[in-house]
Amino acid sequence: MPNDNRPLSPHLQVYRPQMTSVLSILHRITGVILSIASLILVYWLAALAAGPEAFARAEALLHGWIGIAILAPVTLALFYHLCAGIRHLVWDAGVALTIKGVYVTGWIALATTLLLTLIFWVIVI
Repeated sequence: MPNDNRPLSPHLQVYRPQMTSVLSILHRITGVILSIASLILVYWLAALAAGPEAFARAEALLHGWIGIAILAPVTLALFYHLCAGIRHLVWDAGVALTIKGVYVTGWIALATTLLLTLIFWVIVI
């Protein structure tokens, strides 16, 4: 009895997202964001090498509202990617591999991300 309406593989509509899958996807997304954001660093370094006028324009752009609107989420992505990477290193050492440990380290990574981002922006501003 073929059923043409049945999905061929598990689908997002069938399964509820779990913390482990969401954090894994976020780790990958933040890696992509950081790769793209590295172009901002390249722009800033090129402006630094181009001379005082170009550097002043780059600084004005990055310290303006548009620069902060871009750099704040990038900072959040940087700290999340760092914390998730440390979490993976802990797992590589064979620690916290139980279900409870996975969830505890996930919450620790999220809380540390928010704390580090907040501390960073309080110090910068």
